[in-house]
Amino acid sequence: MKLVVLTGIPGSGSTTILNKTLEEVDYLHLNYGDIMTEIAIEEKIVNDRDELRKLPAETQKVIQEKAAKKIKEQSETENVIVDTHCTISTPAGFLPGLPEWVLRELQPDLFILVEANPDEIIYRRLSDDTRSRDIEKAKNIKLHQEMNRAASMAYATLTGATVKIIENHDNHLDSTVSKMVDLLK
Repeated sequence: MKLVVLTGIPGSGSTTILNKTLEEVDYLHLNYGDIMTEIAIEEKIVNDRDELRKLPAETQKVIQEKAAKKIKEQSETENVIVDTHCTISTPAGFLPGLPEWVLRELQPDLFILVEANPDEIIYRRLSDDTRSRDIEKAKNIKLHQEMNRAASMAYATLTGATVKIIENHDNHLDSTVSKMVDLLK
């Protein structure tokens, strides 16, 4: 069984690619934040996902680790693809989306980074009226994708996983999905 981590900054199209890919491959799709929320609600720590980020850092770390264990257990009986953030851009700098205590439990086989040109990402974000996002400059989007590359290689060093970058350019969805399907088979 395989455990794959899929990441992409908002507007990269990672969710769109994942949904189309799942039509062609037999993988269980898990969203890391959803698993954390389920655990925190079961333990009566929060009532909903929005309350997660308000928890003390130590509590969040414990929940992150429990989520990793739960995901790893599921990957022992079926192929799993985990949708999560590689890095998180904050006003204070970038945070790792998969800290060491998560990677120790998760032990993925493959990291897939979905990337697009900064101009494509800006346009996609502006066109998405389902979300309210801050407007970001192209140089900041480029930096975020570079940080994801660096972080994913560090994650791979800690886990022995491989890293694959899939480019998702406008008007090439079918070929991008085809590359993803080939990678996961």
